[in-house]
Amino acid sequence: MALFQYTSNSKAMGTISDDPPATLIQDLKITTQNVSLIFPSRKAERKKSMFLSNIDKVLNFPVETVHFFRSHEDFPPHVAAEKLKTALSELLVPYDFLAGRLRSNRETGRLEIDCNSAGIGFAVASSDYALDDVGDLVYPNPAFGQLICKSVDSLEQDDQPLCIVQVTSFKCGGFAMGIVTNHVTFDGLSFKIFLDNLAAVTTEKPLAVTPCNDRLLLAARSPPCVTFPHHELDKFRDSNPPVIDATSEALDFKVFRLTSDDIANLKEKAKAPAIGSHVSDARITGFNVVTALVWHCKALSWDNKESNLDRVSTLLYAVNIRPRLIPPLPMSYTGNAVLTAYARATCKEIDEAPFSRLVELVTEGAKRMTDEYARSAIDWGDIYQGFPNGEFLVSSWWKLGFDEVEYPWGRPKYSCPVVFQRKDIILFFPDIDDNNGVNVLVSLPSKEMSKFKTLFHKYLS
Repeated sequence: MALFQYTSNSKAMGTISDDPPATLIQDLKITTQNVSLIFPSRKAERKKSMFLSNIDKVLNFPVETVHFFRSHEDFPPHVAAEKLKTALSELLVPYDFLAGRLRSNRETGRLEIDCNSAGIGFAVASSDYALDDVGDLVYPNPAFGQLICKSVDSLEQDDQPLCIVQVTSFKCGGFAMGIVTNHVTFDGLSFKIFLDNLAAVTTEKPLAVTPCNDRLLLAARSPPCVTFPHHELDKFRDSNPPVIDATSEALDFKVFRLTSDDIANLKEKAKAPAIGSHVSDARITGFNVVTALVWHCKALSWDNKESNLDRVSTLLYAVNIRPRLIPPLPMSYTGNAVLTAYARATCKEIDEAPFSRLVELVTEGAKRMTDEYARSAIDWGDIYQGFPNGEFLVSSWWKLGFDEVEYPWGRPKYSCPVVFQRKDIILFFPDIDDNNGVNVLVSLPSKEMSKFKTLFHKYLS
């Protein structure tokens, strides 16, 4: 069983405490009142199906997010739930694919969305607790999974909705909006636009952004043409590999909190190359410096053997390709428009390189993602069955802005994904108090976690 451990609220650099929040509740005592289906508010012209790009089709797994709201006198939970229900019905007209179902094309066998207006799920539930009883919302409590309705029991497995929304009221009058979507429907940026549109419609305003649903914009070329070596991709060795596969290995779980001051200090450190080294071409951003720090700690915590220094460590992270394509993809594109960038180095290089060099290597991963490189990666997916492959992936929810969405009842107190533990995925979460701070969620075997922790604090000192 994993050990849950949490960062303290101390302002000291990267300090952590070995104890979870004292008020951590593992059972939110949820009662589900109703589960129903929501259909489009009006009939649109029937589309047979929606094409899914090579990026979309490998992301056939659920993504769960929870959005917590304080009590509002004019919008108690039952009123908010009805407004959301009505707004979702309206949104299923421009987002018609969301009310569809995943199918394999009978002729090609390719995964696609049958736009059959079969509806999305909507659940209403209540908790026996007040929102303040739940404790620190930044801590990724596994109990938050109880705020998600994972399936509609009245439907067969192959007829499950691509989206289910659950509104859970708390005793204080606050509530949580838990949303599960299949990842084929949205990436993080397009889901943020969906939330902006949801908020606009609940406020009886026009759509904030008109969605672009043309997934053919990211279709592979004909014939496909792979023009780069894609070290970030690997062919499936199994005909039906698990995309999200929780390890059976016992993992320690820690949250490392970096304040805005910590990040500013890392940026200053990145500006100072070692004596005699070349002028760094690093793009010094908060994401790049935190990612470089995490890469250093993760790569060197692998094991204690000297042979580890010769091992090549490959870091993966997602890059938005919308502005990188020629012509640029509309920012309103609803599908998955992110590809995996990578940085590679031997552990010896990571150990000995100045921090500026690590930031530069992270920067090069995104710079590599030109129009031709992105098209080559998409075409690669037409030739091979594969998935991003590296030592670990940084999944950043830091700057997506889910907690900046303005609903009639106000912005969320906090928004976060429901966390699953993977030693090969490190998550970046926003901080609830420090707008420019970040929480780094790490799951590792105990021995590796001990070394990661030591390296983390040593590097920050």
